[in-house]
Amino acid sequence: MTELLSSHQLDHFRTKASAIDHPHELIVDLLRAIQSHYGWVPDAGIELAATTLGVLPVEVEEVATFYDKIFRQPVGKHVIHVCDSICCWSTGGEEIAAHLQQVLGLDFGETTTDGLFTLLPTCCLGACGEAPAMMVGLTTYGPLTRERVDQILAELRAEESR
Repeated sequence: MTELLSSHQLDHFRTKASAIDHPHELIVDLLRAIQSHYGWVPDAGIELAATTLGVLPVEVEEVATFYDKIFRQPVGKHVIHVCDSICCWSTGGEEIAAHLQQVLGLDFGETTTDGLFTLLPTCCLGACGEAPAMMVGLTTYGPLTRERVDQILAELRAEESR
């Protein structure tokens, strides 16, 4: 297994954890660092976070499974979070989700065979003024149309060929 974090990052988190009363506060940051470095958070990442912060593995697992942006299984290079809030659904979100599923050949929770895209629903992106919306990485897109979705996917694919 590739290392989950650099020794410099681990030292950083150990130092921060020893300086505060409640190292639980660092669980999300540490999980995000592992995910950023490794691509997702495997069981070994849960153990590493628990050991580094001096908390129980179950406490780390509870946090990891609560947040839909912490991935406990391998995901594609680009994770597409499709907003399924009432605001997005009432402005065509269901059609956008169906279009993404058709174009990518995926159901929610699946990854393309080339490992480029994973499609996931999310309860709200906080982009109600731009509904329907989706998030790819840290970028939120909306209001979406089928044509705009196709354009975004084409741009992401083009980035890969550079």
